[in-house]
Amino acid sequence: MKKYFPLLLVVILSNGIIACSGQSNVNNSDVKVMDENQMTTTKIKFDYPITKKGNVVDSYFGVDITDPYRWLEDDRSDDTAAWVNAQNKVTFNYLDQISYRDTLTQRLTDIWDYEKVSAPFIEGAYTYFYKNDGLQDQYVVYRYKTGQAQSSAEVFLDPNSFSDDGTTSLGQLSFSRDGSIAAYTISEGGSDWRKIIIIDTTTKQSLEPRLIDVKFSDIAWYKNEGFYYSSYDKPLGSELSAKTDQHKLYYHKLGTAQQNDKIVFGATPEQKRRYVGGIVTDDNRYLLISGAVSTSGNDLYLKDLAKPNSELVTILAHTNSDTHILDNQGSQLFLVTNLGADNKKIVSVDVAKPTAEHWVDLIPETDNVLSASTGGGSLFTSYMVDAITKVYQYDYQGNKIREIELPGAGSASSLSGKAEAETLYFTFTDSTTPSVTLAFDVKTGITTTFNQSKVKFDSDNYVSKQVFYTSKDGTQIPMIISHKKGLKLDGKNPTILYGYGGFNISLTPSFSLTRAIWMEQGGIYAVANLRGGGEYGRKWHDAGTKMQKQNVFDDFIAAAEYLSGQNYTSSNYLAIQGGSNGGLLVAAVMLQRPELFKVALPAVGVLDMLRYHTFTAGAGWAYDYGTSEQSKEMFDYIRAYSPVHNVRSGVQYPATMITTGDHDDRVVPAHSFKFAAQLQAKQTQTSALPILIRIEINSGHGAGTPASKTISQYADIFAFTLYNMGIKTLKNKPRLKDK
Repeated sequence: MKKYFPLLLVVILSNGIIACSGQSNVNNSDVKVMDENQMTTTKIKFDYPITKKGNVVDSYFGVDITDPYRWLEDDRSDDTAAWVNAQNKVTFNYLDQISYRDTLTQRLTDIWDYEKVSAPFIEGAYTYFYKNDGLQDQYVVYRYKTGQAQSSAEVFLDPNSFSDDGTTSLGQLSFSRDGSIAAYTISEGGSDWRKIIIIDTTTKQSLEPRLIDVKFSDIAWYKNEGFYYSSYDKPLGSELSAKTDQHKLYYHKLGTAQQNDKIVFGATPEQKRRYVGGIVTDDNRYLLISGAVSTSGNDLYLKDLAKPNSELVTILAHTNSDTHILDNQGSQLFLVTNLGADNKKIVSVDVAKPTAEHWVDLIPETDNVLSASTGGGSLFTSYMVDAITKVYQYDYQGNKIREIELPGAGSASSLSGKAEAETLYFTFTDSTTPSVTLAFDVKTGITTTFNQSKVKFDSDNYVSKQVFYTSKDGTQIPMIISHKKGLKLDGKNPTILYGYGGFNISLTPSFSLTRAIWMEQGGIYAVANLRGGGEYGRKWHDAGTKMQKQNVFDDFIAAAEYLSGQNYTSSNYLAIQGGSNGGLLVAAVMLQRPELFKVALPAVGVLDMLRYHTFTAGAGWAYDYGTSEQSKEMFDYIRAYSPVHNVRSGVQYPATMITTGDHDDRVVPAHSFKFAAQLQAKQTQTSALPILIRIEINSGHGAGTPASKTISQYADIFAFTLYNMGIKTLKNKPRLKDK
């Protein structure tokens, strides 16, 4: 049941909104940029674009809440477009005057420019792989006849040809059972709305009109006849921000029109779910349907595909656990679940009696969090031990065969593949080691290096270590700190503290090209494993949700205090960074403890916590957040930390650069727009610290972002951060290429 994905590396004036005929009212002569000899205390005058205020008032449990920037939620209006242009003008005028911004761009370009090749996978008569020559915006899919040399490979799909600017990206690529047909999704401008294109793999020609309006979907093939996919009805109003609430599972039979696709699940009010997915077992016998009302917890159903008119059989009728199909052998199902097992376990059950009371533990729960995969006729269990990966091989009777040898303490991807595969491929990385692709022999257990990264980075010059620090309530929190060897701990090292803390997502050690450049410049990069994540199972996750969300912020604050207390850095050299739920984290913490940080970098953040559930699929995040309409107690709790509602006048907040994309339909950019407007309006007028928002045009929540845009974004982020820490010159210049 393996799925294949690319190699990876979470304005016009109108109605007087903006003064000066659509221009910001910044006079360049007023922006006094610090030169290399000035002190860090130089004042910079900022005249932000004038953002009009409306008179919208909402009432929650008898409490009136003003929302003066509600108009910025309209992503289709000329007013909002004008505001975006004016804000970007101020931001890029500022960034243009940082002397080493172009140098950082060149250095990022230099380190990015190497060949990147994924592990191979076989479909039908061909072996496929992804490759990027270096600076291509999107990875290209290649193939060669299995048994021939890889040097004979031809281009199968080139997403760089999908659009002129590289912003149309390839999503999922899925093959029919015999490999003769492929279906793949594309995203335009970073949107979560996808189109499915179906092609003949021999001719590479399209077989029928593309499917449209597909969202949060797998492509689950049934034989060579068709596939299951998921989507919502197209919302009324803006497709980028309007609420999407009822997910549906469809079956598309090849050669038929999309409007005739049958709804398999989600057609009735009784089947209303915000997230629905379908998986077909490898023997084409069973369809497993998962339904969820939130990002945690799902119910589970089974349909016998050998019986065309069979009814759905309920495996789980509630959403009190996360349970999914791992594999089957005939009528025996293998499930991964945290029902009665916070750290997850593998159970087996017969389809004749599939409900939970008949489940038999195959691989019981342990003290560490489990994820599982299959391939080569084996089961593989991957455990997080203080966020470090341990992997074991089992047979289908639950007998342990061996522990898989890994190169060190880091993160390994899943070992997975077809049941008949003799060799499985996986990747290994840590915070200072570029990803290496390893080949695992299923029978012998021998692991060999298949592909070593060609990135120009000397890991031997860097060190990464894990520490544990104490949060406000005494909880021990792990954090990984990475930097150059021999770094002097004098409290003056530029440091980025990164966090997420939500949705059961675990931050495990991994190498990043952008982090490499930060460390190369003498910077420290610290990643804290906060509560709300999945590093220690369901209890760890729940400890950072709803009315315990403040635990996450306290954990992050304690991480900052640890870094300063241990003299890694100090408040004048400390930046905090996070995206999406991590953007909420950064924004909430910078408001609660502004004196701790010099720079704040909230990206695509969930920042209006009173209204997040009214946009796109946001209501599905209620397991983590609760909602403002749930109860007076929950409203009061959320209101107390919601970034948009907690900006105070006259406070000197850290230098802040908010980043978002104008096509983000996961966390709509209105969150970032409203937060920026509040900060700019209320930041102390005597502050030299800027409050900027960088809005990427034709870009979404992050997936599929072209390499060129990523390089530009991080050059701007690092330049902004270093400049506001008073860094005058870079420690390393870019290497010049041979001419």
